[in-house]
Amino acid sequence: MCSGADTDILDNCSKGEQNKYTGIGATVFFTAVMAFIASAYALYTVFDNVFTAIFFGLVWGLLIFNLDRYIVSTIKKRDSFKYELLQAAPRIILAVIIAVVISKPLELKIFEKEIDRVLLEEKNQMTLNNQEQIALQYNPAIEKLNDEITVLKNEITNKETEVNELYNTYITEAEGTSGTFKLGKGPVYKEKREKHDASLLELQDLRETNTQKIKDKEAQIAALSGDFTKKIVDTQPIIDGFDGLMARINALGKLPWLPSFFIFLLFLAIETSPIIAKLLAPKGEYDYKLEDLESTVKNWTAQKEDQRKQLLSTDVIINDKIYQDIAEEEELYNYKRKKAREIMQLQADAFYEHQKKSL
Repeated sequence: MCSGADTDILDNCSKGEQNKYTGIGATVFFTAVMAFIASAYALYTVFDNVFTAIFFGLVWGLLIFNLDRYIVSTIKKRDSFKYELLQAAPRIILAVIIAVVISKPLELKIFEKEIDRVLLEEKNQMTLNNQEQIALQYNPAIEKLNDEITVLKNEITNKETEVNELYNTYITEAEGTSGTFKLGKGPVYKEKREKHDASLLELQDLRETNTQKIKDKEAQIAALSGDFTKKIVDTQPIIDGFDGLMARINALGKLPWLPSFFIFLLFLAIETSPIIAKLLAPKGEYDYKLEDLESTVKNWTAQKEDQRKQLLSTDVIINDKIYQDIAEEEELYNYKRKKAREIMQLQADAFYEHQKKSL
């Protein structure tokens, strides 16, 4: 049944001939089973659902079974191998395409550990790249705020230095070691002391103002740092989930090609095995009987077609002769002459009435 052979003819053949077509049918059947298993696993890697994968895998297996059975049954054993190969060429091309598609899921399973290693390296690199790209969004703002904090701190430091210098000035004036070099707190001392006290008040105001500004900018930096960390945390699951079918196929492409090529050849051999089995099978008793039956039907059809042509040709000749004899009858001539006269009279009367109305 799986070989697509005519069971009525095959039942009248020898056991050896029946066994040959049993082998061809078994090849078609097990090719469909392998197609079902491979496609079901391939679809499972896509949908991640067992029932969906089994359903569509079964549909695919039945499709391959029907296709192989049809092509095997339509390859007629003739004396020309080139003719048989030409019949099988479309299926062989399709088998190459199917082998490429179906072999990939099995390769993904066989080389799963190696693919995981390649994916881990890619994920690590993607994590680093992701952090660098996110940092480009936040680092300029953080660096700008840090520069502004440095400026504010430098303003306080410079003011403190100025106050300290003023302090040393009025102290040394009081000690008489600089300025007027007079010991005691005279007018010059008081002037320098007032200048120092005023600068000290400015320092206190500046320290309070800049300290508040620094706190605000540090809060902004903390907020940006938090956003930076949050964005990394939010985007990391996308990177961690980078292990789909396309990612695994790309990772497989980075592995040595020779093992994958041999697996492809294995599936190619499986997919083409029904065609190869039929092509390599010698012409046997079944093929001769089938050819005899087909030639009988072909000849009988040609004979009936020739008879229909002869019948048509004879009927045309008879009809021509009948109408020729009728055309020579005087009675028919007079009758048609009478009717023609009546039609012409009616036309003349109608034309007269039409012309009279127009006047």
